[in-house]
Amino acid sequence: MSSGGSKRKNVFIEKATKLFTTYDKMIVAEADFVGSSQLQKIRKAIRGHGAVLMGKKTMIRKVIRDLSESKPELEALLNYLKANTCIIFAKDSITDVKRVIKEQRVGAPAKAGVFAPNDVIIPAGGTGMEPTMTSFLQDLKIATKINRGQIDIVNDVHIIKVGQKVGASEATLLQKLNIKPFTYGLEPKIIYDQGACYSPLITEEDLLNKFKQGIANIAAISLEIGYPTIASIPHSVMNAFKNLLAISFETEITFDAADKFKAAASAAPVATAAAPAAAAPAAAKKVVEEPKEESDDDMGMGLFD
Repeated sequence: MSSGGSKRKNVFIEKATKLFTTYDKMIVAEADFVGSSQLQKIRKAIRGHGAVLMGKKTMIRKVIRDLSESKPELEALLNYLKANTCIIFAKDSITDVKRVIKEQRVGAPAKAGVFAPNDVIIPAGGTGMEPTMTSFLQDLKIATKINRGQIDIVNDVHIIKVGQKVGASEATLLQKLNIKPFTYGLEPKIIYDQGACYSPLITEEDLLNKFKQGIANIAAISLEIGYPTIASIPHSVMNAFKNLLAISFETEITFDAADKFKAAASAAPVATAAAPAAAAPAAAKKVVEEPKEESDDDMGMGLFD
C-alpha cells in the first residue's frame, strides 16, 4: 500500500475510533444508489444531530474489535456490517436523526436491471409522445389512443411491481414520460443504543412504554414474594405509611404526617353536618304542610262514613 493510502487509512481509523468512543446511539443504514454528492448533503444535514461514517466494513470491523476491551457492547454491531453500509451516530435523539435521513431522499429514474423498491403506476392521460410510438406502447400491452396529435394512455397502468427487476423497455418508457418513480437515500436497517439492537420501525415512545411495563411487572413480583427491589421500594414505603396511619387513627400514637390527615378527617364531619342543617327549614316546611294533606284525606273519608 502506498504511503498516501496508508495515511488515509490511519486517518479513517482515528476518526472511526473517536466516533465509536464518543457516541452510544447510532443507526446502521444501507447506502445503495446513494452518490457522493447526496451523501455530502446528508452529512451537512446531520451536522448538529450527530455524524456520518462511511467506509469499508473491514476497517470498521477492525475499529470495533480494537475497542472490544473498553466497549465490548459494540460487538453487537458486527453482524450488521455489510457492503455499502453507512453508520449515522446520534448525539441525542434517534428520532431526529431518522427524520433528517428521511428528508434527504432524492428522486431517481428507473434503471434497467435494478429491483423496484416500490410499485410504479403510469396514470391515464396525455403522454406528449408522437403517434409513431404507438407500437412501442402496444408491445408493453398498454392501451392507447391518438388525441390531438399525441398518444393518450387510456387507463392507469401498473407497469412495475415492488421487488420486480426493471426491464429496458419499462425504463425507456418512464424516461420518455419524464417519470422518476424511485427515491433513494440511506435505508436504516438497525438501531443501536448502548449495546441493544432493534428495528428502526420501533420508536423511542414504544421503548419507553415497554420499559414502564417492565418496571411495573418487576414491582408486582417483588411485592408478591416479599423481595425488595428498586422498583418495589416506593410501593413498600407507601404501604408501610398507610399501615402507620391506620394505627395512628386507632390509637393515641401520632406523628406529624398523621396529624395532618387527622385534622383533615375531623374537618370533614363539620362540612357534612352543614348539609342537614341547611335542609332543616325545608323539612320543617314539609312537616307543617303535611297536616293539611291529612285533613283533606280525613274529609274525603268522612263522606263515605
